[in-house]
Amino acid sequence: MTADPSLLVVAEEVRSALREGRAVVALESSLIAQGLPTPHNLEAAGAAEAAVRDEGAVPATVALDAGQLLVGAPAEVIQRLADPSATPAKATSRDLGVLLAAGRLASTTVSATVRAAHWAGIELFATGGIGGVHRGAATSFDVSSDIDELAATRVAVVSSGAKSILDLRATLELLETRRVPVIGLGVDELPAFYAASSGLPVPQRVDSPSEAAAAIGSHFAVPGSGGIFFVQPPPQDAALEADALDGWIGDALASAEELGIRAGGVTPFVLARVAEASGGRTVAVNVALIVNNARTAARIAVARSRAAAS
Repeated sequence: MTADPSLLVVAEEVRSALREGRAVVALESSLIAQGLPTPHNLEAAGAAEAAVRDEGAVPATVALDAGQLLVGAPAEVIQRLADPSATPAKATSRDLGVLLAAGRLASTTVSATVRAAHWAGIELFATGGIGGVHRGAATSFDVSSDIDELAATRVAVVSSGAKSILDLRATLELLETRRVPVIGLGVDELPAFYAASSGLPVPQRVDSPSEAAAAIGSHFAVPGSGGIFFVQPPPQDAALEADALDGWIGDALASAEELGIRAGGVTPFVLARVAEASGGRTVAVNVALIVNNARTAARIAVARSRAAAS
C-alpha cells in the first residue's frame, strides 16, 4: 500500500529548501509537550530552530494536528503543544496512524520524528537523547522503539547519546545488534546525556561536519542500510558530574518502583525527580545540549548539501 500524501503537510519553507537541495534539519516536539517544564520548553524549541537557521539550514519541527503530520509546524501549533490544558498526546512511530485518524494534537518522539523526516525527504534530525534499553529490561522488556526505528529508517540522528536513566551499556550493545552505526563527533566515548562521559567507547569517530556528511553519504549508499547515529557530549560548561547524576537517577528509579510507575510513565517521572534533586541543573543541561545538537546537525546538513551540489 502506498503512503497517503494528504496526511503529510510539509511547510512551504521546508518544501522549497528540499526542492532546491538546501540543508534542512528535523526537530522533535516531545521536548515541548512532555520533556521540559514551562517556560524552558518553548525557550529550547525556539533556540534550537534559531541555531539551525544561524548555520544556514532550515528547521522543521514535527508535530501532529487535526489529522495531519506537520513537518515544519507553525508557531500556533507549537504554542498549543506547550499548553497542558490542550492535553497533547505523545506520539511514537507506533502511534502515528491512530493519532492521525483521531485528529489529535500530539508531539513527536524520536521514533515518530525519524519516520516523519524520512517521509518528507529530510536526512538530518537533531534531538537531546534517544530512548534505549531501560535498567531492568531483562525482566521488564522495556526497550524504546527509537532503536528499531533507527535501524529501519534512513535518517541521520545527532544527539548526546541515550538518556542517562537508561542502561547505556545495553543500549550500545543493542544498537550494534540492530546494525546502527554509532559515531562520535570529535569524541571516542558515548556521552551520558547530562554527563560528558559514560566510560563506554564508541566504534567510530569523525572530527568535522564534512567527515560526518561523507559518512552519511556512504552509509546511505549501501543497500539495506537504515539510520546512522552521531553522538556528542553536552557543552562543557553545562555538563554534570557522572557520579552525582548516577546517585540522583538511582534514587528516582527506586521511587518509581515503589510507586508502581511503569512503561512510558517512567522517563518523565525520573527526569522530573532528577531535575528536582539537581536544583534544576539537569533542565539547564537539557536545553544546552538540545540547542548544541541542533547547531551541529545543521552544520552537517549544510556540508551534505554542498557536497551534493559540487
